[in-house]
This record gives sequence, C-alpha cells and structure tokens, in this order.
Amino acid sequence: MARADRSESGFLVLADISGFTAFVTATELEHGAEVTGVLLDGVMEALAPPCEIQELEGDAVFALASDDAEAADRALLEAFNRAFAAFGERQRDIALDMSCSCRACRGVLGLSLKLIVHHGSFMRQVVRGKSRVAGPDIILAHRFLKNDVEPSTYVLFTGPAVERLGIDPAAAGMARYTGKYAHFDEVDCFVVSLDRFGRRGEGVGPEMLLGLRSLLGDLALDADPRTEHGLRSVVAA
Repeated sequence: MARADRSESGFLVLADISGFTAFVTATELEHGAEVTGVLLDGVMEALAPPCEIQELEGDAVFALASDDAEAADRALLEAFNRAFAAFGERQRDIALDMSCSCRACRGVLGLSLKLIVHHGSFMRQVVRGKSRVAGPDIILAHRFLKNDVEPSTYVLFTGPAVERLGIDPAAAGMARYTGKYAHFDEVDCFVVSLDRFGRRGEGVGPEMLLGLRSLLGDLALDADPRTEHGLRSVVAA
C-alpha cells in the first residue's frame, strides 16, 4: 500500500493560543494578525523537529510525531518546553518594543499558550494533490481544544498519550480531567498547569518556564515507552 494511503500511529499535538478571539477582535487587524503570526511561527519552529507540522489553523498549530519516525519521547517533551519558551520570548520582545503603541503590541502579554497531546491512529491521504491526515483520533484531539480546564497555560495529556509515555500522573502531580464529547467515549486526561508559576498579565514568564522545565524534565526521566504495564492508579492532583 502506498505510504499516502496507509494507517499510522503517533502523537498528535495541538498548540493553541488562549485569548485569541478577544485579542483579534479588540486590536488592529494588521498588527493583531502579525503579532499572532510571529508567536505561532516561534511555536512551529520549536516543535519541528521532532514533530511534523501539519497545518496552521487560525490560532493553533497542528503537528504530529509518527511512531514510525522513532522520535525519542524525551525529545518530544523537550520540544514542548521549547514551544513555551519561544512563545514567551516573542511575547516579551513585542511587549518591550516601544516603537509601536498599538493595542495589539501593548496587549500581547494577555495571550497564553496551551498544548493538547494525544496518541492515536491516523490515515495519510492525498486529496487533489494536497496531503492531509484523517481519522477519529484526529477529530478527538481537536475536540480537546474546547474543554473546561481552568488554567490558561497548560499541557493536557490524554490517557493514551500518558500511557504511551509511561508516565505516572499521580507521581508527576498531574490533575485528572475527563473529556466528554459527542460520538466518543469518555477520555481521562491529565493536566500540567503552569499558571501557578507565573502572574496574570505577564505572559509566559521566566518563572513559568523554569517550572515547566522542571516538570517536563521529571516526566522525561520517568518516561519508558517500552513499558508493558498499564497506567498505575491515579489520584487527581
């Protein structure tokens, strides 16, 4: 079977700007789009490699890391850290540039970043010469962008992603969240909240990044994709 028509499995990653709608509707069209473009460009650069960028979807970047690519799980977690770092650095650069006083540049620190990380199957297809990936897990990963998670800056790992990484959510201090979406069974998820490391209105700051590096560093050290046991018992953080 041709590569473009075969089923694969891997990590499905969505990096989404929180506060995007309020931001673009309250700021100048040209600068609002430019600011979010600069932020998302940094996120894409940070994720790839090891991820493969699929699409830029308005306020979100959709990427995947196929199991066939043999990308190390530690490298994947480090890419998440780089994404938050790049987002925060570009936020601060824009905010500190006093050459422009428009609402977009002055309000950039009100934006935040969240990551959705799922592991599942997908099919590569070519439609009218354009490559795309499809399948129920692609739909499910996108559904998780709409959730009731309270923090604005976080990483949400679905149960399949946590299991693939071999992470013990309770030991990692991850909070349980159950996703309920039409046409899908309930999915347990585990959230790493970063808001507690920063202060509102300061964007993704140095303290938040230090906290993220520590948390993801611990996850990377504990990760074992070859583990044969299922998830250990989990208590919500």
